[in-house]
Amino acid sequence: MKIKEFKELSENELNKKLSDLRKDLLKARIAMANQQLKNPLSIRVLRKDIARIMTVKSEKGAKVVEK
Repeated sequence: MKIKEFKELSENELNKKLSDLRKDLLKARIAMANQQLKNPLSIRVLRKDIARIMTVKSEKGAKVVEK
């Protein structure tokens, strides 16, 4: 997603999206370790989307929850 699309989301939607992306990243890392990941670029895309969401949350003044 583009950062513009993230800016249009509400706080709850951002938190839900962030949680989903973190789960997807974990699954992708496990698949990569098992050599089952077909597109290794997807890990980079997931990490960048997570960073974009955290940036939007900090711009909005929301509390960024680190895990």
